[in-house]
Amino acid sequence: MQDGVIEVAVALDMSLGESPVWSVARQALYWTDINNGHVYAWCPQKRGAPTRTELGEKVGCVALDEAGLVVATASGILRLPESGEPERLADNPEWKKEWQQAGQGNRFNDGRCDAAGRLWAGTIDAEESNASAALYCLDRGELTRRLTGIGISNGLAFSPDRRWLYHTDSLTRRILRYPFDVDSGTLGEGQTWVDLETLGLPGVPDGAAVDSEGCYWSALYDGGRIVRFTPEGELVAEHPVPCPHPTMVAFGGPDLRTLYITTATQHLDAEGKARWPQAGSLLQMRTGVEGLAEPGFGG
Repeated sequence: MQDGVIEVAVALDMSLGESPVWSVARQALYWTDINNGHVYAWCPQKRGAPTRTELGEKVGCVALDEAGLVVATASGILRLPESGEPERLADNPEWKKEWQQAGQGNRFNDGRCDAAGRLWAGTIDAEESNASAALYCLDRGELTRRLTGIGISNGLAFSPDRRWLYHTDSLTRRILRYPFDVDSGTLGEGQTWVDLETLGLPGVPDGAAVDSEGCYWSALYDGGRIVRFTPEGELVAEHPVPCPHPTMVAFGGPDLRTLYITTATQHLDAEGKARWPQAGSLLQMRTGVEGLAEPGFGG
């Protein structure tokens, strides 16, 4: 791979690829196709096709766990061990089973673990237009609501020094940062850190990752690019993506210098899919900076 060149890592036809996360211990990448309820696992060094687990409901995000994975689905948060049956860790307070067929209820969306092993996961308004969603934290078996008044919870990430939690409501096109205490898990008052409108950037901020220099990488859904911001919120790089809907990024590979990019086809018609044949695939790009090892779920 050549630095800065985006190419296909795994050719797929995902409806809404999301939540890539790299396991340093397993040298494996995991991600989801939200709309189809799939969880993928892939070891690049083995050069084989990814394996796929079907959950039977939409699955917003995936996190690492000592026994396997933890996933936040439409109905709640589950532990998926490498062997054995799934274990339900928490129900989604914004979801009822009888709503599923009617397309009602706010499912879980973007999320990740902090350095203390808490799982932070946000929801998405069922109509993607109202501020009915929230950001939750699962800590030692207790799920608590931490932020409210959200339309589409996204862009969750933490600074390397653990002092900041980054988060966006994609509907606002703004990325906020919150003072963060990793020992207690408490948040300070949020402040607008990046405003796409002010910068004249297209699309909405979707999933994100932070590199070892503290820079924040964001996938701009409907913006067709990956952008990088310094810890001060300055735009320092734009990387065009060969499809309009990149969804999230993650650093992986043996040296954590490969940026993996999930993408979507959900808003493309037949003409759009023909124009953007790489949409729905897992993409990759070599970078000149290392990422950060992803922490796992602590229970």
